[in-house]
Amino acid sequence: MAVAAASLPRTMEALSRRAAMLRDSLQKSQGNTDGMVAILGSFDHRLSALEAAMRPTQVRTHAIRMAHENIERTLKTGDAILSQFDLARRAEATILRGPHEDLEGYLEAVDLLKGISRFFSSNKNFRGSDGILNHVNGLLAKSSLKIEEEFKQLMNTYSKPIEPDRLFDCLPKSLRPSKDDPESDRGNAEHPSKGLETAVYRTPTLVPPRVLPLMNDIAQQLVQAGNQQSCYKIYRDSRGSALELSLRKLGVEKLTKDDVQKMQWEALEAKIGNWIHFMRIAVKLLLAGERKICDQIFDGVNFNKDQCFAEMATNSVLTLLSFGDAVAKSKRSPEKLFVLLDMYEVMRELQSEIEVIFEGKPCSEMREAALGLTKRLAQTAQETFADFEEAVEKDASKTIVQDGTVHPLTSYVINYVKFLFDYQSTLKLLFQEFETGSETESQLAVVTMRIMQALQNNLDGKSKQYKDPALTHLFLMNNVHYMVRSVRRSEAKDILGDDWIQRHRRIVQQNANQYKRVAWARVLQTLSVQGAGGSTGSSPADLNSSGVSRAVVKERFKAFNTQFEELHAKQSLWIVPDQELRESLRLAVAEVLLPAYRSFIKRFGNLVGSGKNPLKYIRYSPELVDKLLGEFFEGQQYGEPKHQHRL
Repeated sequence: MAVAAASLPRTMEALSRRAAMLRDSLQKSQGNTDGMVAILGSFDHRLSALEAAMRPTQVRTHAIRMAHENIERTLKTGDAILSQFDLARRAEATILRGPHEDLEGYLEAVDLLKGISRFFSSNKNFRGSDGILNHVNGLLAKSSLKIEEEFKQLMNTYSKPIEPDRLFDCLPKSLRPSKDDPESDRGNAEHPSKGLETAVYRTPTLVPPRVLPLMNDIAQQLVQAGNQQSCYKIYRDSRGSALELSLRKLGVEKLTKDDVQKMQWEALEAKIGNWIHFMRIAVKLLLAGERKICDQIFDGVNFNKDQCFAEMATNSVLTLLSFGDAVAKSKRSPEKLFVLLDMYEVMRELQSEIEVIFEGKPCSEMREAALGLTKRLAQTAQETFADFEEAVEKDASKTIVQDGTVHPLTSYVINYVKFLFDYQSTLKLLFQEFETGSETESQLAVVTMRIMQALQNNLDGKSKQYKDPALTHLFLMNNVHYMVRSVRRSEAKDILGDDWIQRHRRIVQQNANQYKRVAWARVLQTLSVQGAGGSTGSSPADLNSSGVSRAVVKERFKAFNTQFEELHAKQSLWIVPDQELRESLRLAVAEVLLPAYRSFIKRFGNLVGSGKNPLKYIRYSPELVDKLLGEFFEGQQYGEPKHQHRL
């Protein structure tokens, strides 16, 4: 405490010295500041005087600079105007010369004129700009007419019909006609659409690629100049005419329902085959090519190209579809089913491509026309299908096969059914069109079974036309056997199933047994011992050990000979076309007849063999009977056996 009090006077003294020093510094600084202010004031006064003295000079300098800039701008503008005049003179020479020799240069000149027009339009304050503007616009009007003429000339030059041979070369090899026979069937003879899923088509060159960019440039110029209608009409008329002529050279013709109705089936079938071929060529080659060049010519052009394409192609497409429509609307008949399915197939095949080629609202008419034809073909095919089943059952053909062989109706129906299985995928689509709700195979099985049953019902009716019951059973045996054999050798086997096959094999056997019973009952009766007892007054020498008289035995042998000869004469004209079935039937008869005949000869032959003319009664040995049985069902007449075959 005492120490602190002692140090306080020293601290206060130090602070006083420092305060005095700070005061002296501030006084000196104020003096400096006052001096600087005085100096700056004097300097400001001198600068103001200098600025006042220089102001007239600055004004003159600024005026000179502005004048110089104005002169430079005027010179540049003059150069630009002179440059535009120079460009206009050069462009004018090109425009007056025309586009034919140098189309690209001509189009460049047009672009130059358009630039000049824009230049003067945006600088209308130039003296004389109206005159040059009018001149340039006049040149542009002339150029527009010349460009239109050039476009028309180019389109006509490169819109020639394409020759059929060039089109054929673009087809897959399987569809190209034979070089030796242009009218030969194209593609797979059984089913033309088979194997085409991976077929490669090459789009033909309808317009040289080098010309397309020029046509595109011209189209741009025409549309920009407001000549859309001219561009539209030139393209539509030239390309439309080329397409129509190409199809005409190919063989496409417009036929009506009446034209189709008057045709013989063979001629119509050939035309339908050609039409299917033409449809593929038209859509996959010609129309696909036309769509491609339309897109290229009008690429980037402010233009309704879909409408133009639609109008260009409408006549050709409707001509093509008209034939299909005429066939679909013509009178239905069973033989038309498969060509209708072929036509339906090709329309389904082309449907996705038609959608792409004819895209856009303006082309909707053609898309709808194609789809409408597809549906009509499906409807007609379905109705023809139903008609066929009914026609089979009600076939009232008076044709009777005298020899009991397979009836033409049977072979026709079986071939018809076989062909159905070549169209399984198409029939699936057809069933889907009408929403049957069944699986394809089961639906096809139902249809096939109905047709087979209709055929069997008809055959039952036809069999009743025979007066000879044996021939009735032989006829049914032959025809049902043909059905069974054909089914077993085709895809129908998997569809109809083993139950159907076994059931109909039993029908074949039943008719074979019925034939054997009906045809040979009387002959076998002559070889029966029953009822062959001795007659009144017969001597013991006239009786054998069984008590049968010689007279009765003679009558039995004579009856056997007569009946067997009648059967041989008649049934050697009958036919069992299947060799295996024929041999089986002969064997079945022989197994019954020969043992009975041998037994009869063994038991009673001694009664007639010791007479004056034994060959009169025992005319045929068992071996000869067996040989003659081998001549049954051959469909050939061998003459009277008694004159040609002896013991």
